Amino acid sequence: MIDEQWLLILVQVPAQPSRHRVAVWRELRRIGAVPLSPGTWVLPAHPAFDEGLARAAALVAKGDGSWTLVDAAPRDAGADTFRSAFEDARLEEWNEFTADCGKFEQEIAKEISREKFTFAELEEEEQSLERLRRWYRELKSRDVLHLPQAAVASERLARCAEALEGYASLVYEATLPQ
Repeated sequence: MIDEQWLLILVQVPAQPSRHRVAVWRELRRIGAVPLSPGTWVLPAHPAFDEGLARAAALVAKGDGSWTLVDAAPRDAGADTFRSAFEDARLEEWNEFTADCGKFEQEIAKEISREKFTFAELEEEEQSLERLRRWYRELKSRDVLHLPQAAVASERLARCAEALEGYASLVYEATLPQ
């Protein structure tokens, strides 16, 4: 569990050209920062975010903007506000991930019901599972609160791998000489 130390990220990037501002926003979102208001983002003060913060700061500099990191130990309801904002963002991500795992399992079931046992389809499904695995690693890297939804997501990902393994067996049985 992390302590209740937070980083406030104060960012200003000129509106034009917009590509610099968008690049900064994307990087901050990618590392898990949560916007509190225009130009103000929050993250737990945790080493897991250091590299991403450095990348975002470099993007701000490239766009001729300003970047300020503030160590924050909020008082009263402020700590709950920061924690809730960060937790809600992570929960949304975990829920989207588990929903995509469900779609993956449905896709495998559909291919089995259609008896579409081709190596091309198997390769496509393997790529889809690898995408899910990369996504899981990304989500896990920024879930420094260790939310219980991560365990649920891990179980769903394992079920996806089992479903693909079963499908792969059917493809090999159907296409390879006995």
